[in-house]
Amino acid sequence: PKLDDYTDYLFLVLHFPRSPGETRMTRPVEVDFFISGDYVITVQSGELRPLTKLFSDCESSQEVRADVMGHSSGYLLYRILSGLVEHMFPVLTNLITSVDDLEAGIFDRGSAEALTRRLSVIRRDILSYRRIMRPEIAVLELLESGDYPFLKVDPDAYFGDLADSMRRISAELDDLRAVVEGLSDAHQSLTSQHTTEVIRVLTVIFTITLPLSLIATLYGMNVRLPLADTAKAFWIVIGIVGLTTGGMLALFRLRRWF
Repeated sequence: PKLDDYTDYLFLVLHFPRSPGETRMTRPVEVDFFISGDYVITVQSGELRPLTKLFSDCESSQEVRADVMGHSSGYLLYRILSGLVEHMFPVLTNLITSVDDLEAGIFDRGSAEALTRRLSVIRRDILSYRRIMRPEIAVLELLESGDYPFLKVDPDAYFGDLADSMRRISAELDDLRAVVEGLSDAHQSLTSQHTTEVIRVLTVIFTITLPLSLIATLYGMNVRLPLADTAKAFWIVIGIVGLTTGGMLALFRLRRWF
């Protein structure tokens, strides 16, 4: 965005977020303003509901038209910007709800892949929103602190409120970004812990089966071994295997390895 200050008119280029919809990513809509002491012209690259609704209300209601357009061009600019800034809060609310749902489900034993995808989508959405609105704060602050007599409004009283709203949104987005980063770290820790538990169980199973495989391999060889000619050799070997397994399990449990 940029702000060119001349003696009798202003040219503003601003961007406002549009709800993600099916793309699941907040997209910017550019709105250009040409303001002088007698008129306000807007040109937009996409549809923004508050802007469309304001113009529709002005066309359908003489009372609304008199209220919005019956004052100075500065007041009309304020009403347009006010509607656009207010429209940013529902988009922010949707993001907050998504982060709250994600935080509530971070400890559920669900699909790690699905949770990672949700984290990535929400993080991308927050970063996209921040890229859209952070530069607009500087423009509104210039309107707030500037001296534009042809607007015929008090810049601090009108545009200062809008700048404060944008700063609140920016602070909320910073908080959401920090929360998502924390949830991402927690998710990685939980995933790592789960992987460690799986590896530990597999290691215990492998350790237990190793001597059993050795005994089975020895008694499967075509050589004379102790107890090979005994009628109860099979049950003796099974007993040795059972005692070995039970002893190792008892040892692992005593050492709290599983």
